[in-house]
Amino acid sequence: MSNMTQAPVLSIRQLCKAYPGGHQALKSVSLDIRRGEIFALLGPNGAGKTTLIGIACGLVNPTSGSVHVDGHDVVVNFRAARAAIGLVPQELTTEAFETVWAAVSFSRGLFGCTPDAVHIEQVLRSLSLWDKRNSRIATLSGGMKRRVLIAKALSHNPRVLFLDEPSAGVDVELRRDMWAVVRSLRDQGVTIILTTHYIEEAEQMADRIGILNKGQLVLVEDTATLIHRLGRRELTLTLQQPLTALPPGMDATDLSLSEDGLTLRCSFEQASGQMPPITQLLRQLEQAGCSVRDLHTQQSSLEEIFVQLVSTGK
Repeated sequence: MSNMTQAPVLSIRQLCKAYPGGHQALKSVSLDIRRGEIFALLGPNGAGKTTLIGIACGLVNPTSGSVHVDGHDVVVNFRAARAAIGLVPQELTTEAFETVWAAVSFSRGLFGCTPDAVHIEQVLRSLSLWDKRNSRIATLSGGMKRRVLIAKALSHNPRVLFLDEPSAGVDVELRRDMWAVVRSLRDQGVTIILTTHYIEEAEQMADRIGILNKGQLVLVEDTATLIHRLGRRELTLTLQQPLTALPPGMDATDLSLSEDGLTLRCSFEQASGQMPPITQLLRQLEQAGCSVRDLHTQQSSLEEIFVQLVSTGK
């Protein structure tokens, strides 16, 4: 059975959270997370991402609505729901004087799991921590400490892993290492929900993206579909001789001519399988006696789409 037809591993229904003083952190959020996917939750500071994760992990009480993890209600069946979840917080909170092995083993015990040295070794090896198993956490780099947090979160075989800003504070090379780790976890069947400020991270890793803004879920979409549906491409032609107006017969829709007449821009939707109308434009310009000196195309990035959605309040 494919993950498209299975029951969602995380089901959120009409979730609301209001704090004393009237601030509404979440406003009727509903969302299903598929088994075995990487889901990226994007949003500006204060959008409600951390509150959503806190409720799903049983750390924050919802005002109304419900969250089910692997079929368990996080309020009614807290222990069963929490046992299905691994949480990697943004802050590097680790037992500085513990060894890596001791810290990860202790985390497993917190969930009432019997000791399992084979599983702990497998987790440490998958995160390239095996060689550091006897090292005190205080001696590790920031990137390695982040890996220890992930190892602790995986110590009890969770089916869902929450990563809150997984690559915050690590350099570009380590960030790409983290992406490889996350992909390998997904390949092992773990469902991953991550929050990130790095748009590139979501674009490179996530199967689907949800955008949260002012407590509301603005959009949920497959990553590739989102970029195709909302993205645009712009074709810029630099001309040899200036034009005073668009040549007769040239379709003026989404075409613009610069004031000096030397630059022609064509904007069009980025639809899957649709080629830009470069050949047609060049033929029309040639028929009008115009020579093209240079041309280039630019595609919308996820960051531009995100800014557009948040700024328009969609």
